[in-house]
Amino acid sequence: MYTAIKFLHLVSAIVWLGGMTFMLIALRPALGELLPPPQRLPLLAGVLRRFFTLVWGAVLLLLLSGGFMMSQAGSLAMPIGWHLMAGIGVLMCLIFGHLYFAPYRRLQAALAAADWPEGGRRANQIALLVTVNFWLGWLALAAVTFLA
Repeated sequence: MYTAIKFLHLVSAIVWLGGMTFMLIALRPALGELLPPPQRLPLLAGVLRRFFTLVWGAVLLLLLSGGFMMSQAGSLAMPIGWHLMAGIGVLMCLIFGHLYFAPYRRLQAALAAADWPEGGRRANQIALLVTVNFWLGWLALAAVTFLA
């Protein structure tokens, strides 16, 4: 059972970190080069809607599976890398929650009003927060790899 839970944990982390990598390195730059805001922003919002559905599932699985694995090890027996990964992971979840309930909702409202400058500001804010989470994700991965 532990191995299956660890597998779900790893799959969830890969989906989230991989999705952020794709969004930041491939999709966002291509959209900016190829489409004007009235086309770019609705497409970005549609992609984010689908991706964020996956992220909510990943966040839930990461928290549950991580909590289960940590409970099996006991806090005193866990390497420092596990503690760092857990702390960074919780911070990432909080950042994602803020991103979803504030800038992403404001992006949707701006699109509904066809307010392209506001939509662009919110898309940039989302990109900044995703960038922070992207680097935190790699930091968590490094902590659990090198300090375990």
